[in-house]
Amino acid sequence: MPALDSSVVMVDGPWSHREVSANGMRFHAAEMGNANQDPLVILLHGFPQFWWSMRHQLQDIAGAGYWAIAPDLRGYGGSDKPPRGYDAFTLASDVAGIVRSLGARDAIIVGHDWGGYGAWCTAVLHPGAVRGIVTLAAPHPLRFRNALLTEPRGQFVASAHLVGYQRPWVPERQLVRDDADAVGRMLHAWSAPSWPDEESERRYREQIQIPHVAHSALEYYRWTLRSQLRRDGQRFNHQLRQPVGVPTLQLHGALDTCVLPRTAAGSGRYVGGPYTWRLIEDAGHFLQEESPKAVSAEILHWLDELDHSR
Repeated sequence: MPALDSSVVMVDGPWSHREVSANGMRFHAAEMGNANQDPLVILLHGFPQFWWSMRHQLQDIAGAGYWAIAPDLRGYGGSDKPPRGYDAFTLASDVAGIVRSLGARDAIIVGHDWGGYGAWCTAVLHPGAVRGIVTLAAPHPLRFRNALLTEPRGQFVASAHLVGYQRPWVPERQLVRDDADAVGRMLHAWSAPSWPDEESERRYREQIQIPHVAHSALEYYRWTLRSQLRRDGQRFNHQLRQPVGVPTLQLHGALDTCVLPRTAAGSGRYVGGPYTWRLIEDAGHFLQEESPKAVSAEILHWLDELDHSR
């Protein structure tokens, strides 16, 4: 099989592709809507995906009159893949840098999985760049940490992959082996029985095989666990104790076996601003693709309420 490159994420559609320079990085992104339209909505994907996982919301949000951009995270898809920078502080700086690079004063951050982690972090570490956040399958980082420590038969077991990813190089090889069969099995294991479809599985299996993507994706997991015993992790946990001060919508799949619903449901205690929790029935970890209409409807209703409250 020929080597894959970042061209596999340049999927054709009603969107356009662009590059965004931010935080010393070059980010690839898909864009829809009227540029410079206020507010800007940034859609952040998670593991093991790329911007395309937000394609439904990209179209629906832009169709409602917003400027919507879905970038590939650092190390993923068509974005730069440096050897370092896969920590929470840099992730938040990347997101805030994208907002500034696009010329916006602030943005609504919609994030799934690691993208949701980035939304929580950016709201606390760079509050001036964030108007509101929507998190999908992503508990507040401190809530997730607490669940790992206090629920050994619950979230800790569900997060066994996090521990396995701490080994050097072996997990990377396992992810890409046999045409990234492990990614396909992961998508099926973490979702409802009706997903993924053939195209989605193929695209995510191809994306993880782009050189350096597997390693970059796993580095986020490695920093999260290893930093708990280091000074940077202690500093992060201390700073994240400050309540999120912007309106927050938290969506979670009722069938999520990767991040348990009861883990995510405890995140409201870390929000000081208006907070809304919604459980999406018949959806697992990849809820924005498993139940795209329901997820988009929740986001658009929340955005409409946010506009009216301003």
